[in-house]
Amino acid sequence: MKQTKTLSPAVQHFGDYLREWRQRRRMSQLDLALEAEISTRHLSFLETGRSQPSRDMVQLLAEKLDMPLRERNVMLASAGFAPVYSERSLDDPALQSMRGAIDLVLKGHEPYPALAVDRHWSLVATNEALHALVQGVDPALLKPPVNVLRLSVHPAGLARRIVNFSEWRDHLIARLHHQVNVTGDAVLSALIEELRAYPIPDAAKRMSHPKPHHADIVVPLQLMTEEGVLTFFSTTTVFGTPVDVTLSELAIEAFFPADAETADALRRVAEQRQAAAEA
Repeated sequence: MKQTKTLSPAVQHFGDYLREWRQRRRMSQLDLALEAEISTRHLSFLETGRSQPSRDMVQLLAEKLDMPLRERNVMLASAGFAPVYSERSLDDPALQSMRGAIDLVLKGHEPYPALAVDRHWSLVATNEALHALVQGVDPALLKPPVNVLRLSVHPAGLARRIVNFSEWRDHLIARLHHQVNVTGDAVLSALIEELRAYPIPDAAKRMSHPKPHHADIVVPLQLMTEEGVLTFFSTTTVFGTPVDVTLSELAIEAFFPADAETADALRRVAEQRQAAAEA
């Protein structure tokens, strides 16, 4: 697969930064000028530095380029303006309601597994249902910050229990490529190369299981557990109208049972966990 170009953090000149993002979005100067309702001449002058943009113009162009909030702040700074979008830590009191909403969604998804991650796929929160699925992995992979993609495909992680390992790893890499195209994040680009370099574990090579009937609709995760092979599909939820950088980069990954056997097994595990807690 062709390596995706990433934005260089050394790019500071507004015109260079604007051109990089316009090309990343595969837009010509005419395309962007029409979207922003400005002349191509003015846009060309902005890219070459012959004209300096106003704050409103920077924000307009960033919006038309559908840039992430983090990169909009960088674009503003490159033009000499202060950032507009805040970037709070997750324990900031201002984000308390949003953290509460995440915990509520995770708890409400039980007995099915779910987790919340940040922009680099570092674990932010999880529900109890996920804990049972990660038992037996190398404790070093569970030391914060936990990268859930590394945990998934590392040979000492879940990889040896993923029945359709190659398919699942290719799916994760494809998702990362899309994220890099959208965000220009160099950390994610490096993570792609790391995941691609992991070998197929011998245990995964020996496992076989019938292909799910819905495999032509979604890419499933087939995981070998004490309850047998559990099959999941996943959905991703993000905040709808964030104006904080941190909040805009949070996502909830919720796993659903792809068949009745998986649903029954997860309910049994939840009941056993509840009984053990009450004993």
